Amino acid sequence: MTQNLLLKNLVLFSRLLRSAGLDVGSGQMIDLAAALEYVDIGKREDVYAAARALFAHRRADLALFDLAFRLFWQSRRLPSLPMPIEPHPALKPKSLRTSGATYREIPDADAAMQNAPASERVLVELQQTFSPAEVLRKKDFDAYTWEEVERAKQMMHAMTWRVGLRRTRRKIRVARGTHLDMRRVIRRNLKYGGEILELAWKETQFKPRPLVVLCDISGSMERYSRMLLHFIHTLSNGLERVDAFLFGTRLTRITRQIQRRDIDQAIGEVVKVVDDWGGGTRIGDAIKTFNQRWARRVAARGAVVLIISDGWDRGDVEILRREMERLQRNCFRLIWLNPLLAAPDYQPLTLGLQAALPYVDDFLPAHNLASLESLGRVLSRVEEKRPARWGKSQIPNLKLQNPNPKPQFPNSKFQHPNSEIRNPKSEIE
Repeated sequence: MTQNLLLKNLVLFSRLLRSAGLDVGSGQMIDLAAALEYVDIGKREDVYAAARALFAHRRADLALFDLAFRLFWQSRRLPSLPMPIEPHPALKPKSLRTSGATYREIPDADAAMQNAPASERVLVELQQTFSPAEVLRKKDFDAYTWEEVERAKQMMHAMTWRVGLRRTRRKIRVARGTHLDMRRVIRRNLKYGGEILELAWKETQFKPRPLVVLCDISGSMERYSRMLLHFIHTLSNGLERVDAFLFGTRLTRITRQIQRRDIDQAIGEVVKVVDDWGGGTRIGDAIKTFNQRWARRVAARGAVVLIISDGWDRGDVEILRREMERLQRNCFRLIWLNPLLAAPDYQPLTLGLQAALPYVDDFLPAHNLASLESLGRVLSRVEEKRPARWGKSQIPNLKLQNPNPKPQFPNSKFQHPNSEIRNPKSEIE
């Protein structure tokens, strides 16, 4: 009951702000309701700061918002504020400038409706709606219409991506630091006859980690492939170093093609160079080719590797297990994105996934925009230290020769010591 009353008051408060001239829509209301779950509503200052950050977009809005907040949320014990709320002059509509024009008064809509004949009266039902962006965030990629695909492309383009930093061997000059730059110290103090009177400092340089994406384009991934290509295009144009590969029965590098600014041209170039689109899947052979030809070139310097696949594999399971172990050793962090992971009853029953999961650091969904946002949070939290991993003696016997294997992770959280394998429901909802 209290929650419903709070939401009702928030709606009334947003209407008050709109009447004062602030640009407040249903999207901001949804964001504020979600933000109050992380804010102590018993503290007036915290609620005020959250609402002001979401509702006041311009400097001219701040004074109006402060006054509206005091008027609406004032205590009943205090006398009411007699100050009326007037929109800022810059927010008021400008009057039309005309010369020699004649005007006639437009009657009030309600009065015109009452005076009109009964046969001409039209009743319009007004319903409160919410932003379609919130629906697209949680809607599965394979259920998108063409218009929703275009809207999702714009939302992906607006996403900001950041990968954790890595420590380099180079030093940069700083005004104050922890390491003396002896070469600059000696050069600066030559004018003093070698006496050390001026100091120079240097600091370790940090750079974003390289990102490598291996995306499955087999027949079982066909309904997700196009949206995932848009996702790879967004990563390639939003980060400094991204290498992209597609695989089905063979591995194809598309780094140069996917870097075009126009997404349609980029996908057109990708289609020309990929020959096994919508075919079978040999994940182990594709990763073996990557380890032999590309890993030393693109996965060095602490790279983060993303594998996007549903785990259906027609190749040799032992090759997949061996190559996944090698790939995990060569990269800093290995993340597997599975579009099927969002299903509440999903279990990793395929032999390929059972062979690969012990070498995966993070097992995450990739079926909608919300799951991609959760991936962005994981990438931004990549730390300088490698995640905890199993040794060879600790890897369980998965019994890969059993034709009817039982899931080694019986619940949907997939608990094992490999860092952040979690229930996708906790990240998305």
